Amino acid sequence: MKKIFGALLAVTLLFAACNGASNQNAQNEPATSTESAAVPGGTSARAETFIFAQGADPRGLDPAYVDDGESAMVMCNVYEGLTKYNEKTTAIEPALASDWQISDDGLVYTFNLRQGVKFHDGSDFTAEVVKYNIERQLPPNDVSNMPYAEFTFGYVEKVEAVSDYVVEITLKQPSTPFLANLAMTLAAPIPSKAALEASATGNLNESPVGTGPFKFVKWEKGVSVTLERNEEYWGEKAKLKSLIIQIIPENSVRASSMMTKAIDGMNGLDAVDVESVKASGANIFEADGMNINYMAFNTTRAPFDNKALREAIVRAVNVEELVPALYLGYSEIAYSVLPKFIPGYAPDVKPYAYDPEKAKEILTAEGAENLEINIITYSNPRPYNSATGTRLAEAIQGYLAQVGVTVNITQYDWTTYKEKVSQGEGDIRFYGWTGDNGDPDNFLNLLDDNNTAMNVSGYHNPEFHDLILKAVATPNGPERDKLYQQMEAIVAEDAVWLPFSHAKSMAAYAAGVEGFFYHPTGSIFFQGVSKN
Repeated sequence: MKKIFGALLAVTLLFAACNGASNQNAQNEPATSTESAAVPGGTSARAETFIFAQGADPRGLDPAYVDDGESAMVMCNVYEGLTKYNEKTTAIEPALASDWQISDDGLVYTFNLRQGVKFHDGSDFTAEVVKYNIERQLPPNDVSNMPYAEFTFGYVEKVEAVSDYVVEITLKQPSTPFLANLAMTLAAPIPSKAALEASATGNLNESPVGTGPFKFVKWEKGVSVTLERNEEYWGEKAKLKSLIIQIIPENSVRASSMMTKAIDGMNGLDAVDVESVKASGANIFEADGMNINYMAFNTTRAPFDNKALREAIVRAVNVEELVPALYLGYSEIAYSVLPKFIPGYAPDVKPYAYDPEKAKEILTAEGAENLEINIITYSNPRPYNSATGTRLAEAIQGYLAQVGVTVNITQYDWTTYKEKVSQGEGDIRFYGWTGDNGDPDNFLNLLDDNNTAMNVSGYHNPEFHDLILKAVATPNGPERDKLYQQMEAIVAEDAVWLPFSHAKSMAAYAAGVEGFFYHPTGSIFFQGVSKN
């Protein structure tokens, strides 16, 4: 396979060379896509404004209706939930709930709410608002485009406003990750009930109203989202006066904007740009990523409802060669669904070993010597795949050609791509996940047949489903860990996914910026960020 590696290396080097040329030109002439981020008011206003660039528009700004990191990057600064994560870890802390009690049987959660908290529209935060927000995501009110409703609130039996500032949530069965789920930026945050009731669409996708440290100002689709400091915030006020989340799809243009100081920070930093960005004087944030980058088989139809053919494709791809060539040391090879530091990680579980001759044997035995498949992929960089889905798909196309499989590739922008997946397109889909809460259920649940919004393989396995239910109800510890290890082994045996890599959490921020931290959940909470 030296021929394949040589081709991958050549593509990587060519991309780096082109990127370098692009960056060099950009230093002389700033990218036009950054011009829209001009801040009125001169130098003083610019000093109080942080311009952060990401690779794609939010899908929406109502936490009940979205499931992507681009939306979360905005929403985590506008909304709050009953609980929150520690500033730098996924440990659970009080947020809109000041404290809580859990019944001995683990079924009843009683939350005491903060008093005097106002939404950005001036309405009051109360127990009735919490009840309304949870119940809109429970049957019969939930709708199909609420992707996190089942995951977050599927175990909820009922919600009661005991008083103005006490809310009681009763579960159908114990749920170990429930408190952690309530801290997520998706589904769990509490929008204004008054704003929701006044909305003509029944959601706040275009005009978010929360209680957070920043207030929504405007969203210019494909350009930027502008937020301003919430001067009436109940807690410590944000240090920045304004926050602009700018949309720059191309990795190289984003990096060039960072080097020319047109922006103050960025995520989706491509490995080939790291040294150039460092050389410009910017700081690089780097940490082990709580994520997974993978290839998912569409198991709902031929050809990949056939486990043997899934195994053949897995054996045809040399992941240990692919990952270093594409990610240049900024991603770790993934052998299973979970990152190593998540409880329940199974060190002995691995995909079927790379063996192209065995792959050919299986294809022949299954009468699929001339197999032709359709791969769909995304063109935008993702937090778990800075190389973009296009480059990853082309690399897989090269490997599969060596075993006689013809691959047709169709790429889409990220928003369209997610729609195409939900519509059933593609024999193979490239996907990934950034963990929401540090709990193993948050990763393995992606393969549960009840999680129709996230189970992009359409995987159905009753044994796996039963283990999911059992593990959720089991307290943290060795017994629970073993259940997740069993699930990882089942997924590897069934060849539902081919895991590629765990990307390092990579971001860049300007010299003089303080308080910048890329949270393990993939969000950046700008409340404590300042500029000198």
